[in-house]
Amino acid sequence: MKNLYLFFIGGMVLLLHCSSRGCKASDCQPNTISTITVDISGHGNFTSVQSAIDFVPEGNTQWILAIPVNKSCIFLDGAGRELTSIEWGDHEETHTSATFTSYPDNIVAKGIKFKNTYNLPDGLNKIDIMKEELIWKQAVAARILGDKCAFYECGFVGLQDTLWDEEGRHYFNSCYIEGSVDFIFGQGQSIYEGCEISVNIGRFAPGVTGYITAQRKQQPQDSNGFVFKNCNISGTGTVDLGRAWGPYSTVVFYNSTMSDVIAPEGWNAWNFVNHEANFTYVEEDNKGPGADTSKRVPWEKKLDPNELQKFLNMSYVDEDGWLSKTPDLTFYY
Repeated sequence: MKNLYLFFIGGMVLLLHCSSRGCKASDCQPNTISTITVDISGHGNFTSVQSAIDFVPEGNTQWILAIPVNKSCIFLDGAGRELTSIEWGDHEETHTSATFTSYPDNIVAKGIKFKNTYNLPDGLNKIDIMKEELIWKQAVAARILGDKCAFYECGFVGLQDTLWDEEGRHYFNSCYIEGSVDFIFGQGQSIYEGCEISVNIGRFAPGVTGYITAQRKQQPQDSNGFVFKNCNISGTGTVDLGRAWGPYSTVVFYNSTMSDVIAPEGWNAWNFVNHEANFTYVEEDNKGPGADTSKRVPWEKKLDPNELQKFLNMSYVDEDGWLSKTPDLTFYY
């Protein structure tokens, strides 16, 4: 029987915490789990998110359950992404607009929706019809910077710049990610497995092409990139699979189902025209009307099986086995 309760309807928080950068994260202490319950009705340890955050000690090394995050080794446990929602409506500056920002290493979240409401639901009012010019603002739903972070069955909802997968090794499993323009972006080293990628640009700007990813890889020796395995891509409107936010931008789509929202050319060099040979944009074993690669850009890569496996294997994000050291999620349900 589950003894944790975390329930938010309506938005309220920007969560910030600084941890050391530039090195791989250490592991949290095993078998040392503390539980904090946040319940706005007063039946938990705290009624507000911030008071629960303040209670977690600096330099925490124990896994904390059922509490939003701003310190390391925290398991943020929701009641399902349709019931547990952290929402806000900030905009303008990308680095300050996020509804949820997680700096620490060793963060696990399950069953929570992170949503930026600024461009929604009145996105139609933010298009100058006469000038045919988008005037949406960057409005980030979640910004993830820490190493060794995992998200299970979470939701990320926005329009432009929904999920800032900024840096670190990350694993997203069975998540729902919705947006229109660059809605999964950053320089994280991440695997998205079994996720639902939902395009909403057709609801707000019919005839405008959006972009699912804007991956930023700056140097050829960098290991970061986005890998999508066994995902489903659907929605309304038209999008490219990605555009380059860096001269060595790297994105792989594998064994995924693509609806007709995918534009025939598939990819865009954006501000890195003449760097196309350096991109690693790969599609392999996908299906659906959007998976037809016959009209793709000529610089889409074809990897040999060994090269492809380097991205598909879980060691791409889990070489040192950190995922096995996170809390056993099935124990709590």
